[in-house]
Amino acid sequence: MSTETPTTTSEGAPPEGESVGYEGRRRRAPKSRPEDEGFDASAPLLEVRDLQVEFRTRDGVSRAVNGASFSVAEGETLGILGESGCGKSVTAQAIMGILDRPPAHIAGGRVILRGVDLLSLPEETRRKVRADRIAMVFQDALSALNPVFSVGWQLSELHRRHRGYGKQEAKKESIRLLDLVGIPGAADRVNDYPHQFSGGMRQRVMIAMSLALDPDVLIADEPTTALDVTVQAQIMQLLADLQAERNMGLILITHDMGVVADVADKICVMYAGRIVERADVHSIYANPAHPYTKALLESIPRIDLKGQQLASIEGLPPILTRLPPGCSFNPRCAYAQERCTHDEPPLYDVDGARQSACHYWEKVLAR
Repeated sequence: MSTETPTTTSEGAPPEGESVGYEGRRRRAPKSRPEDEGFDASAPLLEVRDLQVEFRTRDGVSRAVNGASFSVAEGETLGILGESGCGKSVTAQAIMGILDRPPAHIAGGRVILRGVDLLSLPEETRRKVRADRIAMVFQDALSALNPVFSVGWQLSELHRRHRGYGKQEAKKESIRLLDLVGIPGAADRVNDYPHQFSGGMRQRVMIAMSLALDPDVLIADEPTTALDVTVQAQIMQLLADLQAERNMGLILITHDMGVVADVADKICVMYAGRIVERADVHSIYANPAHPYTKALLESIPRIDLKGQQLASIEGLPPILTRLPPGCSFNPRCAYAQERCTHDEPPLYDVDGARQSACHYWEKVLAR
């Protein structure tokens, strides 16, 4: 290995238009973004249309995502809610292009980012788009971070791979990012390993990593899982502040109705792989139009009902390889009628700005 000292500017960066490799080899820096792939800054930020994801297993075909459609604009926050196993994380992984295939299979749909259908791109191009234009914060930072590399090395790798930075310049950028997300003593902690950080600090590192290349869209998959309430509030506030500063689109995936109440602009509620209600956050919380959404809200503990038994949703979500005929929620639904057992409801238009996949949405709204 060569021991030649790379040529840099006084700021520690390589000369303009060039970058330095691990052994001091000089190479042309790549473009800051994959602009040559047809992305149009004037096009809508992100549109997901009729996304369908299947898992083909020995037990049968599991339809994990069944016709999901939604959009996210600049500076907008979309919350995706639902119980564990409803398809929230699979939707995010399909958008990112990180599903394990096989057994996963994208059976249909489009994911359009700035006018480009990501599902039609070759894998090499998708790899360039990930982290650069669309990034993701995973729910378990300790599992997502590599335990044998320092957090600084893992942050620096993004800049070395995607931006062609030299080692020292990448490290400086890593320190800046750690400082941005509120890591105390970032310059001293950049060489620490994931296990040396608390749960909340590891999640901040994950957020720094996802923001490293200034993406247009950030997907946060259960970003407050296993964190105490105080740290949850800090992480959510950090995400909100960074989104406002950068005007990103934010997709927040959670099963906690309280987490998204103050930050989301609109909400999609998922059940058994389908979006069963889609509306702005105020309409969802004030007067839900689907029995499942209503049941979720009623199960939230309330201080004014102290001493009363907590409401719960009877039964369990269906097995995705053996979905019941008709509406998947009908075995657990207080509004279910005979029609619900054989006729799957479409997404009915409620008032032009919201939709509900319930044959009897008028009755749900009336109660």
